[in-house]
Amino acid sequence: MTGHGEACCQGPGLAVAVEVRSVNNRHFKLVLRTPNGFNSLESEIESLVRQSIQRGSVQLSVRVDRESARQARRVNEDVFCAYYNQLLALEERLGRPHDDWTGSILSLPGVISEELQDDDPTADWPVVQQTVTKALEHLLAMRRREGAAMERDLLDNCQHVADRLDQIAELAPRVVQQYQNRLLERINQLLSEHMTNATPADVVREVGICAERCDISEEIVRLRSHLQQFRESIASPTSTGRKLDFVVQEMSRETNTIGSKANERDIARHVVEIKTMLERIREMVQNVE
Repeated sequence: MTGHGEACCQGPGLAVAVEVRSVNNRHFKLVLRTPNGFNSLESEIESLVRQSIQRGSVQLSVRVDRESARQARRVNEDVFCAYYNQLLALEERLGRPHDDWTGSILSLPGVISEELQDDDPTADWPVVQQTVTKALEHLLAMRRREGAAMERDLLDNCQHVADRLDQIAELAPRVVQQYQNRLLERINQLLSEHMTNATPADVVREVGICAERCDISEEIVRLRSHLQQFRESIASPTSTGRKLDFVVQEMSRETNTIGSKANERDIARHVVEIKTMLERIREMVQNVE
């Protein structure tokens, strides 16, 4: 299912922006883009995404802006000692009394160095987590709106399948009767051509074999059961995309069996319509969460 969400949050000294997109996919695929140094948080971000999304190709990007870089000051001991020893030697040569040169030495070039302190991404995780969660909420809201429209379409197609199935159930008794009529015509033709006899028992036995071979009542019952399971799964609050995919496969199997066993023109026409609607359902179900 498709969707888009974005969010921005601020924390102490930083601002985090997250954008997440999802497109249709039978499986789950995540592409993460995070700033340098945030690789250690990718597993936590993926865990958050998986809690909300089970199917689809997801792209999530994180941007972090800091108000100012944190700096650490360090005393360069070698430079400090070199300055200090030079001042002591100068005092001894000039014969001046010893003074406390510490403050003056610290202000000399090279004694104090400033280095950028590496930021700890774990300290930023609460703000990142909050931002990712909000972006996912916006994406899910969009996916729910799309899902509601898909649900209406899926139920409409299911109802069309059920209507066609009812018509097949009405036509099913005709299959045996038509076969019996064709069989009697052929028998009468053979009798007239070859002057042979056929007992009623032979006709009844042949018709009985056809009735057993062409009986589609069991397939009709199973297909109706699958339609009911499909409706119940759609109404379930949990993720049912893979279950719906399986149920559609079973409906297609029963429909093919009905078409092959019945071997009747009107039933075949309804079977083609059902297979067309099931194909539409199957394509949509591939993208259901």
